[in-house]
Amino acid sequence: MATADTYRELGEAAWSWVLGQVRDDDGPWLPEVVRDDETPSGPQADRDSLYAGIAGLAPVLAEIDQCRALTGAEELLAAGIVSRLSATAAVRTEPALYDGLGSDVVALRLLAPGREQIALRRLAGLATPAGWESSYFESGPCTDLILGTAGVVLAAAWAGGEHAAELMTGGGESLLRCAEPSEAGLDWRMYPGYAASSPNYSHGTAGVATALTIAGHALGRDDFLDAARLGVRHLLAVGSLDDGGFIVPHTLPYSKRDVEPVTYTWCHGPTGTSHLFAALAFAGVEQVDGHEVGALRRRCLHSVLTSGVPARLRPGFWDNDGRCCGTAGVGDVLLDAAQDAADPAESDRLLDAARTMGDALAERAVRDDAGARWRFVEHRQDPPLLPPGTSWMQGAGGIGAFLLRLARVIESGPAATVVDRPDQWWAVPARLRVVAGELSADRGRRG
Repeated sequence: MATADTYRELGEAAWSWVLGQVRDDDGPWLPEVVRDDETPSGPQADRDSLYAGIAGLAPVLAEIDQCRALTGAEELLAAGIVSRLSATAAVRTEPALYDGLGSDVVALRLLAPGREQIALRRLAGLATPAGWESSYFESGPCTDLILGTAGVVLAAAWAGGEHAAELMTGGGESLLRCAEPSEAGLDWRMYPGYAASSPNYSHGTAGVATALTIAGHALGRDDFLDAARLGVRHLLAVGSLDDGGFIVPHTLPYSKRDVEPVTYTWCHGPTGTSHLFAALAFAGVEQVDGHEVGALRRRCLHSVLTSGVPARLRPGFWDNDGRCCGTAGVGDVLLDAAQDAADPAESDRLLDAARTMGDALAERAVRDDAGARWRFVEHRQDPPLLPPGTSWMQGAGGIGAFLLRLARVIESGPAATVVDRPDQWWAVPARLRVVAGELSADRGRRG
């Protein structure tokens, strides 16, 4: 396995490459992907998003701040992000955690605590009894964590403030109203009537049940917690507990797209779905349907660790190294679990697994004088090699942040600080969390 210094140097090289792509046009922006043979014509529509835009640079800057003092250029970038998002949040209509006002909440609270209330106030004003309208869907409000109500609820719970209870209450109640009864419990599609169910973390039941759990705990709403339990019962009914693990299909009914029926990612697999069981434990729920929730979390991680990840075993199995759909996302969740494990031997095992993800990233990095980046593979196109991405969820920004955190945990041990986010803070001990928005006060005295 590589050393902490190796991971840190690679993380810094990834960040250096990302910084080299930042441009200015009414505030900072960066292209989502960088092709050798063309110059980006201008900012994309989601230029401000957490998923693919400048809001996604905020958690990277927060992680860097745990490692060393920010440079003058990094401070200027942070100020530019805050300036632009503070202005646009006041008029934005898209609500989403990963591409809307929820993104603004994350970036502003990390970089300028207090400013996130601009976005939360706007979300309160845009709320409807059915949730929040999204430009992505003409049929009505979306429910999920990435684009819909569940993500807004989690952003409000994480950020707090005068509108948090209102947003969690209204959002949670709208999620109860659009739940779809199944034979075993409750299911949530991306929106009522959507053709298929994506039951894992990003777009379906696992993510919605997590939001209801966190909101239910914060508000003392047993009806929210009961609905979350019914969501788990549905997942248990459609998933598999074979071989000591727990997996839930990517899509139900099985998608006709050329995708694996079971994936192991943050978005559509047991990596992300493990956060539901961490949330239930945080909320004091000990078991569901006879299954101890801590055991279900461990089962999810067991399925990931025995799946073959991060090897590219066959076309379409593991073609992505990013946070959303690939190696860095798995590695970060493994670090959460390692730092949360009560058993030192289990913590060491999970940290070793996270280092395996780091080693794969080191092996696959594309390096030159500009820094480091990664080229994912799309086996359904010719040629299959994709241009490198810059972003938090699908590019070098998010990958670099994972590598920097990995280096810190190796050096400091499981008690290393954790920069938390709206969709995972309950998965680590409270004593380790860096309070959102509080970048280091002594950054000038560090390395």
